[in-house]
Amino acid sequence: MQWEAVIGLEVHVQLSTKSKIFSGASPAFGGAPNTQACPVDLGLPGVLPVLNAEAVRMAVMFGLAIGAEIHPYSVFDRKNYFYPDLPKGYQISQFAHPIVGPGTIDVQMENGETITVGITRAHLEEDAGKSLHTSYPGMTGIDLNRTGTPLLEVVTDPDLRSPEQAVAYFKQLHALVRYLKICDGNLAEGSMRCDANVSVRPLGAEELGERSEIKNINSFRFVEKAITFEIERQIDILESGGKVQRDTRLYDSDLNETRSMRTKELSDDYRYFPDPDLLPVHLTPEFIAEVKSSLPELPEARKTRFTTELKLSDYDATWLTGDPEVADYFEAVLATTDDAKLTANWIMGDASAALHRDDLEWIDCPVPATELGRLIVRIKDNTLSSKLAKTVFEALWAGEGTADEIIEARGLRQLSDSGALGDIIEKIILDNPHQVAQYRAGKNKVLGFFVGRVMKATQGKANPGRVNELLLELLGSWGQSKGAE
Repeated sequence: MQWEAVIGLEVHVQLSTKSKIFSGASPAFGGAPNTQACPVDLGLPGVLPVLNAEAVRMAVMFGLAIGAEIHPYSVFDRKNYFYPDLPKGYQISQFAHPIVGPGTIDVQMENGETITVGITRAHLEEDAGKSLHTSYPGMTGIDLNRTGTPLLEVVTDPDLRSPEQAVAYFKQLHALVRYLKICDGNLAEGSMRCDANVSVRPLGAEELGERSEIKNINSFRFVEKAITFEIERQIDILESGGKVQRDTRLYDSDLNETRSMRTKELSDDYRYFPDPDLLPVHLTPEFIAEVKSSLPELPEARKTRFTTELKLSDYDATWLTGDPEVADYFEAVLATTDDAKLTANWIMGDASAALHRDDLEWIDCPVPATELGRLIVRIKDNTLSSKLAKTVFEALWAGEGTADEIIEARGLRQLSDSGALGDIIEKIILDNPHQVAQYRAGKNKVLGFFVGRVMKATQGKANPGRVNELLLELLGSWGQSKGAE
């Protein structure tokens, strides 16, 4: 039997506010355990939560960016469950009346196909604390610093059909929230975490199969591996005559498997009810219009500008706009070079390869955009050959100075003077009569031999284009003069 996977993702996006969603405590990452949880976060007697207006603005900004319905009326609810890292015994979330309603995100796959993923809703909520299972042998520690951190939970429709589609969507969402500057997107620090709902059904069937939810996956690679394993696990169960049990699972990256944590709860199990300490949120048309006017240029619009105004290929524009840091760096370099294609080639080639080699993010690129731009200008004005430019780039990467300083200090200026090159070429021609005879006999490939000898004689500093011109000129005249003799 052929099977079809049905996948939906719930992504928790940590909003980049300066304080938590209902208190003035800091949500910054890295504090000593239990030093950033105030009485409001802990729900101590006599305290009251106060909604962070910036979190509301960021949620509305996200909704507008995906063309979603923005609900002018939304309500905060208490989601009741008991776990050691939830000090109040409930989480403040949104259930029946979320702030962002249905919308869509278009996702471009690597094969060029575009899929449209429906967004069911996006709602605001507070984060829980964190259980530490490795710090104390035989015990579990509880760090409540994350308690009250503002989250926007983005829930998809069950529109994804493969692990590859799920990863592509997650990457697209990751880029979008960073374009909007509502989240730093740091997966290692938990700024975005993904829950994957996975089920399988016979190919062509309409009815959904029973699903399992894989919790708290925090990397693109693990999303793909966890979903792949879960699909295969469920197919094995069904083909063996068993039934998939609805449950909540964790992904063990060391063993590359999912394991059941508990039976999956339904919404009724959480006993949602409106939080009596928080008033409903009413958004005015003026507020929504103000947020809409503040939206930055979004990825698709930037891609269109790169293809229409800068005449880049669709592939180049897609690559450059997939990450806002890359797109910003590209435009900063372009401001110096005024050559979109050559700039794109260097960023997609040498710069990207060096970052990958040293395991760095674009924001940590050691070559300033202005200096990469100056390097490209030196290629355009024939100061540098492409080969010499790579040497200068590595020196820039190592922090040896500016592009022009490196060129002068290392003596890397390209040799283009016709007189000096002509003398070198004439000597090489005289020293290699056999190859000259081959060239005169019509073996044009031997020209590469002469180019190689010239580049060796000039330590790679000769202008390749000028070398070819002079070789053709001098070999031709040399042959004529020898024939006349």
